[in-house]
Amino acid sequence: MSRRRTRQPAADTDHASHGKPIYELRAHGLGNGEIELSIWQLPSAAAPRLREAERTATLKGRPLRLVEHRVLKRLREAGVRVSRLRKGQTTRAQLDEEVALNLALLFRTLAPMRSIERIETVANGIDRMGREEASYWLGMAVHRSRPRRVLAALRLLLTTP
Repeated sequence: MSRRRTRQPAADTDHASHGKPIYELRAHGLGNGEIELSIWQLPSAAAPRLREAERTATLKGRPLRLVEHRVLKRLREAGVRVSRLRKGQTTRAQLDEEVALNLALLFRTLAPMRSIERIETVANGIDRMGREEASYWLGMAVHRSRPRRVLAALRLLLTTP
């Protein structure tokens, strides 16, 4: 079963990208204190194929709860605050490319995982990745015909002693 990338109209894109990709964090309240975090790539000179915003990765539920402290810390360091959101409420914030790539890779890799120990191990490994390595793996996961295999290989590499 293949999943299509969800596209939505771009948010305000009147900021200059200077040839860099533009990423946005969208936080959506699900109720009962739960949130869904999504990384979106916006149209820019660096991404001429995009005509509208494209969702790169999303994380919610148990995998997000297990790494929420590290994600929120990383966002705070980038100057982004995600406050409590009520059900149905959404907030948006522009992200630096390095933070967006790292979080998008983290979200895509952790989304199907259930094991607490493996989630922690994989999250630690992704946190240690540099910009180039995270870009490589995310590019493989986004642009390959079978991204699940790429992400399974990354999980295996990060959890094998």
